[in-house]
Amino acid sequence: MKISREIKTAFIVLSGVLAFIWGFDFLKGSTLFSQEKTVYAVYDEIEGLVNGAKVSINGLTVGKITQIDFLPNTTKILVTMNIRDNLTFTKKSTALLYETGLIGGKAISILPDFSESNPIQTGDTLIAKTKPGLTELVNQQIAPLQQKITSTLTSVDSLFSGVSNVLNKDSQNNLKATLDNLTETAKNANKASLAIAKLLQQNNQSIQKSFVNIEKTSANLSQITDSIRQVDLKKTIASYEAIAIQLNHLLEELDQGHGTAGRLLKNDSLYTNLNYTIEELGLLINDLKENPKRYVHFSLFGKKNQVYKTNTNKQ
Repeated sequence: MKISREIKTAFIVLSGVLAFIWGFDFLKGSTLFSQEKTVYAVYDEIEGLVNGAKVSINGLTVGKITQIDFLPNTTKILVTMNIRDNLTFTKKSTALLYETGLIGGKAISILPDFSESNPIQTGDTLIAKTKPGLTELVNQQIAPLQQKITSTLTSVDSLFSGVSNVLNKDSQNNLKATLDNLTETAKNANKASLAIAKLLQQNNQSIQKSFVNIEKTSANLSQITDSIRQVDLKKTIASYEAIAIQLNHLLEELDQGHGTAGRLLKNDSLYTNLNYTIEELGLLINDLKENPKRYVHFSLFGKKNQVYKTNTNKQ
C-alpha cells in the first residue's frame, strides 16, 4: 500500500511542529516529559522580572518563571514558578527576588527550609522577599550624601555672602595693604637669609676653627673629669674633716686662753703693758728728734755727759 503524498506532507509538517515545540521548551530550560511542581510567590513590585527568568537554589537552576500577573482585586504581583518535582523543601522556604546584574534583569533564588517533613506541593505559596539591587543600594547611599552636599553648598553660599558683606572697599584696601606688607616681609626675610649664607661662607674657616677649639675643649674637659674621677674623694674628705677638727680644737684653745696667743687674746694686762710700752717708745722717739745731742755727741777733748731732763712741756 502506497502512502499518498498528502499524508507524507502532513507527517513532515507535524514532526516539524513537534520539533519546534521541543526545541523552544529546551531553550527555555524545560522538556515536554519532565515532571514539575507549580508554586507561587506574591510581591509588591517586580520591575525587571520577566517570564522565563530562572529560579535557582544556591546558583543551581531548578525551574523558571512561567507567568506574571496581578493578584485578583489587588495591585500585588503574583509570580508563578515551575520547579523540579524532586525538590523536598517546605512551603516555609523563601523566594528571594534579586538583581542578577546591572543589565541582567532579575531572577528568583529559593532559600530552602527543611524544618518540616512535608515537602512543598503544587499550588503552595512561598514567602516572598526582595533583595535590594545595586542601583537601589547606590541610591540609598547617595541620598544622604546628596543632602549633605546640598547643606554644605548652602553653608558655603551663606559664608561667601557674609564675606562679601564684610569685605567692603576699605576692608579690601586694608587686605591688599596687608598682603603687600607680607610680600615685603618675605623679600626682607629672603635678603636676610642670603646675607646670613654669605656671612657663613665668608667666615667658614673661623667657624671651623671654633668647632676645632670646642672639640679640643671638650677633650680637655673629658680629661679633667677623668682625673677627678680618679681622685680618692673619701680620703680627701677624711683629710678635710681631720683639719677641721684640729682647727676647731685650736679655736677652743684660743677661746680658753691657753698658750701665748690665747693669753694675748684673753689677758688684758698684757695688752695694757704692750700699749704702755708703745707709748713710751713714742715719747723716746719724739725726744730723740727734738734733742738729738742728748744721745749722740762727739768731742776730741772730752766732755761730760749732760744730765737728762724730762721734757715737761709735753703732756
